[in-house]
Amino acid sequence: MEQNIAELKKKLETQRPEQWELIPDIDLYMDQIIAYMKRQHIGLASEEEETLTSSMINNYIKSGVLPRAKGKRYDREHIAYLTAVCLLKQILSVKDTGALLKVLMEADGTEDFYKEYREVVDREYAAVAEELTDAPSREELARMALTLAVSSYAQKYACQRIVEMLEDYSD
Repeated sequence: MEQNIAELKKKLETQRPEQWELIPDIDLYMDQIIAYMKRQHIGLASEEEETLTSSMINNYIKSGVLPRAKGKRYDREHIAYLTAVCLLKQILSVKDTGALLKVLMEADGTEDFYKEYREVVDREYAAVAEELTDAPSREELARMALTLAVSSYAQKYACQRIVEMLEDYSD
């Protein structure tokens, strides 16, 4: 148990999406992009957890959440979008994820958005890691899970309402 909490804490403290400058500057094919994304998002790192498929990527393109591929190849911009989409879709609908990304990408551009996204990921993952108690008892483990669940719900609820408010703004 203690080792599992330590591993979780270490993962939250250390695993981050790649820096913009270190994202491949060559275009990737679909299978390469899927393999690369496993390094970008903490939940795509193992087979037991989430998966990203070519069908999902194609659906993101069709729904306008992800820019179209250049031929059959994907570049840094696609990786930045997909990195954010893979996390945001855990909280928001694909439609709301697209609406949020549209506002942020238009305001900042892809590179600046991605750098800010990484800062937010770093700050929030570190905050959660700090909440994890080393060597918790069974009851402490349950209390941590309860606190994280309630906090997640409150944040998800607020996030969804705020994204709805974005629709009230017209350009």
